[in-house]
Amino acid sequence: MDFFKLKKHGTNVKTEFNAGFTTFLTMIYIVPVNAIIMSNAGLPMDALITSTALITIFATVLNGIIANTPIAMSVGMGLNAYFTFGLVQGMGIPWETALGVVFLSGFIFLVLSFTQFRVWVLKSIPMDLRRAISAGIGAFISFVGLKEMGLIVHSDATLVTLGDLSDTNTLLGVFGLLMVMTFWALKIKGAFIIAVLITSIFAWVFGISPYPTEFFSLPSSISPIFFKLDILSAFSLALLPAIITFFITQLFDSLGTLSGVGNRANLFDDEEGMKKFEKTLMVDATASTAGSFLGVSTTTAFAESASGVEEGGRTGLTSVFTGLFFTLTLFMLPLFKAIPPNAIYPVLVMVGVMMFSELAKIDFSSQATNVAAFFIVMLMPLTYSITTGLAFGFVAYFFVRLVKREFEEINLGIVTLAAISMLAFIVG
Repeated sequence: MDFFKLKKHGTNVKTEFNAGFTTFLTMIYIVPVNAIIMSNAGLPMDALITSTALITIFATVLNGIIANTPIAMSVGMGLNAYFTFGLVQGMGIPWETALGVVFLSGFIFLVLSFTQFRVWVLKSIPMDLRRAISAGIGAFISFVGLKEMGLIVHSDATLVTLGDLSDTNTLLGVFGLLMVMTFWALKIKGAFIIAVLITSIFAWVFGISPYPTEFFSLPSSISPIFFKLDILSAFSLALLPAIITFFITQLFDSLGTLSGVGNRANLFDDEEGMKKFEKTLMVDATASTAGSFLGVSTTTAFAESASGVEEGGRTGLTSVFTGLFFTLTLFMLPLFKAIPPNAIYPVLVMVGVMMFSELAKIDFSSQATNVAAFFIVMLMPLTYSITTGLAFGFVAYFFVRLVKREFEEINLGIVTLAAISMLAFIVG
């Protein structure tokens, strides 16, 4: 195991094994959750379960071997919801074209991983706007979760209103939400999957959803979604803002996760650590590009990796073990298919709540930041579009800085993003 330099990192095989298993438990929920979310875009759920498991295994093991970091990867929450409810349902584009958008954004991320462009992007977009973007996406996916649960419904009079709390499925969603909040608040490891299982068992026992007749089977074929992406159709000026949205969101998500997890164990503090950081980003971009061929949305580093780090995971061996554990999910199709959707959507709501907490870190003393953050956070859920929220935010930030003659706060990156945003409004 000298390949992973265990002694140098003050760890051993047993510790890495336990850390890998812990990370697996905290993020196993992504397989059924992503499958249910993306199936709303018209992709078959059976194939999605297999593809989600495969890309998780591929990305996580590859990162362990290439970057030697205890960072697990899978299909990103937030962008999978945007893929389904923003692009396919919202814009009405085929899911094959949406996969083309995922490929292009991932390919751009991969190419730029070999340059200093991502550093330029980070320097161009103020930290407060990045935090607003995270909070806005949180508001968006929470809104999607509440809507799919039936807790929020359409109203001709007020656009939206409270759903029917006498409806059995809506009540099941409320029960699931209470379970997720309880285990999350108590900081119980595997809070999401535990809540999903308890809610599912509750639904099975009381006849709300059919009980699974079997729990394991051979993996389902991914042929219905394998290599089905339509890259040519994604080469559209109208979809350029969506491509940029995927790219920027993935970049910020990955950098934020790596920084947060890395700080817990000083993983990226020295020169060797920074090289690992760069390699992890490259694996992230590679996995996103590969994932589009497998039929899934953007892949990204998972914050749940912190649970494995807390257990002592320090090297890529942790990631390898996590990836190997995920091979078990390939055989859990009957169990995952029996999970009722309203046991899943509360997890989406809770992930949104966690992302929304970034709002508290924003310095609202700047009027430009104030206005931009407002539009980003409000318009993402209200227009059902992350792209629209970003566009209004960038334009508002640029406009207020311009009006106040705060030219020193306007850089080429902001000007470029504001120009692309205005172009998107004109074309759209």
